[in-house]
Amino acid sequence: MLKACSVCGKIHPANYHHVRQRQFSGGEERELRSTSRWTRKSKEVREKANYLCEVCRDQGIINYRGVEVHHIEKLADKPDLLIENDNLVCLCQRHHKEADRGELDKDYLRELARRREK
Repeated sequence: MLKACSVCGKIHPANYHHVRQRQFSGGEERELRSTSRWTRKSKEVREKANYLCEVCRDQGIINYRGVEVHHIEKLADKPDLLIENDNLVCLCQRHHKEADRGELDKDYLRELARRREK
């Protein structure tokens, strides 16, 4: 007998026990991102970047859709860099995902942040 898995949605034998993935709770990072000082800093970074993705702009593309502020050094590793200008860069969702996967060089992102601050 088969049944639909409540974890992954696939069909498994009725006696199959799926190993549950640990769910991300956010912890300290979520708390830091919910502070008013982060909200103000995030808005400030987007304003200085003119609400444009800084990677796209560097490539000569004007992209203002879905811009987000990315921490170059992850908050989980360095929570003290929450509102440091040199650690923040404004990115579109595509480039934000690439940065999270390590596909964009951190030194390149830091250079973009420095240019924004000039």
